[in-house]
Amino acid sequence: MLDKEGIAKRIAKEIKDGYYVNLGIGIPTLVANYIPKDIDVVLQSENGLLGMGPFPFEGEEDADLINAGKQTITMLPGSSVFDSAMSFGMIRAKKVNLTILGAMEVSENGDIANWKIPGKMVKGMGGAMDLVASAENIIVAMQHVNKAGESKLLSKCSLPLTGVNCVKKIVTELAVLDVLPDGGFKLLERAPGVSVEEIKKATAGKLIIEGEIPEMII
Repeated sequence: MLDKEGIAKRIAKEIKDGYYVNLGIGIPTLVANYIPKDIDVVLQSENGLLGMGPFPFEGEEDADLINAGKQTITMLPGSSVFDSAMSFGMIRAKKVNLTILGAMEVSENGDIANWKIPGKMVKGMGGAMDLVASAENIIVAMQHVNKAGESKLLSKCSLPLTGVNCVKKIVTELAVLDVLPDGGFKLLERAPGVSVEEIKKATAGKLIIEGEIPEMII
């Protein structure tokens, strides 16, 4: 079973040379620390930054440099800073190749709920609405089950939706799964030490298993 760092490490393997990548709040922000050194990637933050680097070391933080989740970050040589209007123009014009988001629920047809739990106060949807509406490649980084042990991979989301039919791939502490165009979670890889049976029990939505499922390499 993976921890949050392990999920981020596995997702980093999905990033290709030359990609512009947006990292959402939560686990996705950790991906910046695991991007291979031999590929050229530009990280975009919707609050107005291209060229985001890894998190700063303790004592080297700059309070003026933050990501969309208000965490202190670093900037790489050649980075640029601009207003949020230009940033969302990039997103809406589909200039971002890959978006990595956290989620509270994902349905078997690719719907995502990641912004509101009824009864809890939230400030708003933020940039997630634009990201899910505009991105052509969305990977979700999430826990497979909630604190009560209930599946977060469902046949239908119970929480308010952020976007519909948009998630392409999911990486959890248990598995890597594709969301198929005609519905269903296709199991691609198992986390180290996790059995297919454990993944079956933790998945409420339609799970598709074909052949031997390899253990993921991170």
